[in-house]
Amino acid sequence: MLEEAILDAAYAELDAHGYAGLTMEGVAVRAGTSRPVLARRWETRADLAVAAIRRQMSRHPITIEDMGSVRAELLELLERASERARTSAAMFTLFAAAYFGETGTSPQGLREALIKGETDALKLVLDRAVARGEIDERKLVPPVTTLLYDLFRSQAIMTFAAPPVELRQAWVDTLFLPLVSPTTPGQGAARSKSA
Repeated sequence: MLEEAILDAAYAELDAHGYAGLTMEGVAVRAGTSRPVLARRWETRADLAVAAIRRQMSRHPITIEDMGSVRAELLELLERASERARTSAAMFTLFAAAYFGETGTSPQGLREALIKGETDALKLVLDRAVARGEIDERKLVPPVTTLLYDLFRSQAIMTFAAPPVELRQAWVDTLFLPLVSPTTPGQGAARSKSA
């Protein structure tokens, strides 16, 4: 219970002051505890910041049920990511030079720390689409499979906001699906069953 209160306080401090203004003392005051209590759980403010954002992200899990259509599932995936981005605006404050200078990590390292242990919802969506014959499995090469997330991250970082619905739909309909669709309907499933 105390840990949750501390992480909520840390998130509120991040949201109010950004990473540069995040202090263990400020979090302790907001959480109604002491700095030594925080120091026993988190060695650095960077560790505390990552833990606070991970807690916030866990409130908005990205799990996509089988909707019978890759397009519907991809749009739902991007909607869930948008909800997470809207509620996790503090995450973007970590992209300040102070965080990376302090930790010696990269944006990719931060991303990996934040999503550690999460299920890869996009992989599940794509696997189902291949099984249904909606996607040609041979076209799922790394630059293509990460395209939607790459576009999403770029937009969110550049605007500090979730991408609008119309833009997400355009990514799915005009970029991603044309790249991965089988040449003939059902071709993707036939290939995956014979492989």
